[in-house]
Amino acid sequence: VNLRALTSWVGISRLFAVVLSCLAFSLVASTGYFWGPYGTWCMFTWCFCFAVTLLVLLLELLELYPLLPLSWDDFTSAFSMLAALMVFTSSVIFPVIFITSPCDNNECARQAVATTASWLCFLAYAVEVALTRAKPGDISSFLSTVPGLLKVFEAYVACLIFSLLDEYNGKPGLIWCVAVYSICFIITLLIIIFTVGRCLTYIPCPLEKMLVGYNFLALLMYLTATVLWPLYSFRGRSRPDSCRNCWWDKHLGVTFLTIFNLIAYLVDLVYSTRMVFV
Repeated sequence: VNLRALTSWVGISRLFAVVLSCLAFSLVASTGYFWGPYGTWCMFTWCFCFAVTLLVLLLELLELYPLLPLSWDDFTSAFSMLAALMVFTSSVIFPVIFITSPCDNNECARQAVATTASWLCFLAYAVEVALTRAKPGDISSFLSTVPGLLKVFEAYVACLIFSLLDEYNGKPGLIWCVAVYSICFIITLLIIIFTVGRCLTYIPCPLEKMLVGYNFLALLMYLTATVLWPLYSFRGRSRPDSCRNCWWDKHLGVTFLTIFNLIAYLVDLVYSTRMVFV
């Protein structure tokens, strides 16, 4: 038994994440108000993060993780980053959709406490990401470096974009943008999977330089999507008067998420270039 898995700062942050995620989904489940896709997403996020973090703690406590055919440091780094992003999204979505004003009943109070627990859970995962992030010059675990963490961020933002895509058929510019999101997502996801599965060593080319080249191409592709998506989406079309989660709001969300990923690929390119050539 490795008690350090629970007593180290990383272990303590994981324990906080387990308790807070359990508190969040338990309180929301007790109210029964989590209908629709947004409520389902929030409940899935808290339950998924609770289950996987608890499994990570048990595997490290019993020292069973070396038996798994994967890079454990890369897996835990990628998961903590993914969990932080997922819980952050749920912490924003849940109160906006489900908490009404004035909050003057028992169900609303439990929803407010669940939201607070969700935000604290996000902070616990953010602390874990900060504690496990590779120091400058340490590249033993790629997904714990800044470029590796950005890969997880880029893939997650692409998933959010896919969830908002609506009314793009018949417009070549929008179809190109969807192709950009899809191609970059697939390649980024494969990089993450190959890294966790220890398969990158089988690639018959200089991996570091290949990643720099991919980041440069992805940056150019996202640059075109940043221009074309709002141009083809909003040109000659104003926001409908009665618009609640309509196509206009979704296309605006895709616009901002595209900009976020453009910035992420730019930072990724800068850091990757420094790691390889400097």
